[in-house]
Amino acid sequence: MRKALVVLLLTLTACASQGLMVTDLWARPSPQMATNAAFYMVIENGTDQAEELMSANSSACGVTELHEMYDMGEGVMGMRPVEGIEIPAGETVTLQPGGLHVMCINRLEDFTAGQIIPLTLSFKNAGTLEYDVTVREN
Repeated sequence: MRKALVVLLLTLTACASQGLMVTDLWARPSPQMATNAAFYMVIENGTDQAEELMSANSSACGVTELHEMYDMGEGVMGMRPVEGIEIPAGETVTLQPGGLHVMCINRLEDFTAGQIIPLTLSFKNAGTLEYDVTVREN
């Protein structure tokens, strides 16, 4: 019975995420004294309906938020949380340094090159998907 339930859940997850691809997941190494880090990725929506990244979670972070960098004027950049990240139908959104990203606040693990960090992404339509993120330089 349990085995059948696991197969059913895996099948539902595959169906829910069909057409949505998350690739090139990575995080930069963080010095030991840094309390925060960030995750980056490419999200491709191959469906005919808009998708939204609603939240993220990682056991390596005390708090995980969706963030964006923005121009505060006079050459000063700021960072702020966002409610969600829209991925329009048929389009690709890149989370990258200097733009949209998943912020890891109160880092609970060191982010060293080559390390693998678990990251769970929750989408409006595709549901909850789990990934392994590689810590690396750009």
